[in-house]
Amino acid sequence: MTSKKRTAIASALTGASALSMALLSPVAQAGADGVRPECPRSLACDWVPAAYQQTGDPADKETYGNYDTADRPHTNKIRFIVLHDTEEDYDTTLKIFQNPLKQTSAHYVVRSADGHVTQMVKNKDVAWQAGNWYVNSHSIGIEQEGVATEGATWYTPEMYRSTARLVRYLAAKYDIPLDRQHIIGHDGVPPTSASGTKNMHWDPGTYWDWNRFMKLLGRPTVPSASKKSELITVSPDFTQNRQAFRDCEKGVDLPVQGSSAVPLHTAPSQDAPLFSDPGLHTDGSPGTNCAADWGSKISATQQAVVADRAPGWTAIWWYGQKAWFRTPARTRTTTPTAGYVVRPKAGRTDVPVYGVAYPEKSAYPADFGDQRVGAPLQYTIKAGQSYPGGGEAPTGYFYAPTIDASYPYDHAYFSGKERYVTVQIGHRIAFVKASDVDILRTR
Repeated sequence: MTSKKRTAIASALTGASALSMALLSPVAQAGADGVRPECPRSLACDWVPAAYQQTGDPADKETYGNYDTADRPHTNKIRFIVLHDTEEDYDTTLKIFQNPLKQTSAHYVVRSADGHVTQMVKNKDVAWQAGNWYVNSHSIGIEQEGVATEGATWYTPEMYRSTARLVRYLAAKYDIPLDRQHIIGHDGVPPTSASGTKNMHWDPGTYWDWNRFMKLLGRPTVPSASKKSELITVSPDFTQNRQAFRDCEKGVDLPVQGSSAVPLHTAPSQDAPLFSDPGLHTDGSPGTNCAADWGSKISATQQAVVADRAPGWTAIWWYGQKAWFRTPARTRTTTPTAGYVVRPKAGRTDVPVYGVAYPEKSAYPADFGDQRVGAPLQYTIKAGQSYPGGGEAPTGYFYAPTIDASYPYDHAYFSGKERYVTVQIGHRIAFVKASDVDILRTR
C-alpha cells in the first residue's frame, strides 16, 4: 500500500465518522451555493461545483474551464455512462476539478474508503471527461478514486455498491440501457479520429471487476441462448482469472492477480502472438501484455460474436479480424447470449466504422463554419463478420466554443437525419451508419 493510499484512506475515514449518520440515513447535502446533488435517496452525496470560469484574457471567450453548460436531455440526449478511475486520491481530484486551468471534470467522484459520492457538474451540463466530444455531449462521467495498476486495493466493496446505486439511478432517469455498449469504462470510449487512437485512456483498467459490478446493477451474466449461439458474453470468474500484466509506462511487471481481462491471441495457441490493435500498433508489431494495450484483451461482461472454435479455444471478430482466447472445457469463460448483432448489408464488402455519430452536412446552417461530419476510423466491418450492438446512437453535434454563448449558433445542438447504431467493434464501442448494416436477433 502506498503512502498516498494510506493518507487517502485516513482522510476518508476521518470524513466517514462525520458522515456516519448520512451513511445510515443518506441525504443529499447541498453545497455552499445551495445546489443539491442529483443522487438516489439511498446514497450519501454532496455537491462541490467544478470550476466554470474564464482563464485568460476576458476578450478571449474560448479560454475557460472546466465544462460546458447545456440543457440535457432536452437538447442532446444522455445515452452513455462512462466509468473512470482518478489516478489521484479523492481530495486531490476535487481540487483538480475546481481548478479551471486543468480543463477537466466529471459529473461525479466516488471515494474509495466509504463510497461517498460528490457531484461536481450538473447532469444537464457537459463535463470534459471522456476524450471524445461526441461521447462527452451524450454521457455522464463518474470518476472513482483509485490507480488502475494497483488493482483491487482501491476498488472497495463500498465503491462498487455506491457506483452501482448511482448508475442504476441515472440509467432509470435518462433511459440508458444497462448493458456494456452503454455502461462503459473510459477504456471503452472510441477516438474521434484514427489519428487520436493512441491518445485514448484505458481506465478503470484490467482490475475493475465487471462481473461483480454488472451483478450489482441487476444484470448478471447468465445463459440466455443455446450453447451454439454465435453471440457470447465473456464471463471468467474474477478471482480465478489470474493474469500477469505489465505496467509498461513504469517498466515493471504487475503482481499476478485476479482480473476481468482475458488475453487475445492471433491463433489458438499460448505461443501465438497477442492480438495487435491496428490503431495502436500502426507498424504491425504484435500486441503486448501491457495493461494499457487494450486491443490485446477482452473484458468480462463484454460481448463478442464467435468466428471460429478449436479444442479449448474460441475465436471472435475483433477490430475487423479474428482473435483467439482460451476457453478450457468445464470452465465458464464464455456464456451463450441472446441479443442483437450488426453485419454488413448484402453486397457490401466492408462497412466504415466511426468514433462519432455527427450529422450530415445538410443538417447545419449554410453560414455555419464548423460543420462536423466525422471521418472513418481505421477499422471496418467486413462481409462475413458480425459484431454485438444495434442500439441507436443519437445523431448530433453540440457546438459550444465559448463560456458565454457569444458566437453565432453558440451552445446549439445540431441533430441530423442520418441514423447511427452502436457496435462493440473491439474493446471500445464505435458507430456505424444504420443504412450500411443489418441488425439481427440471435438466439
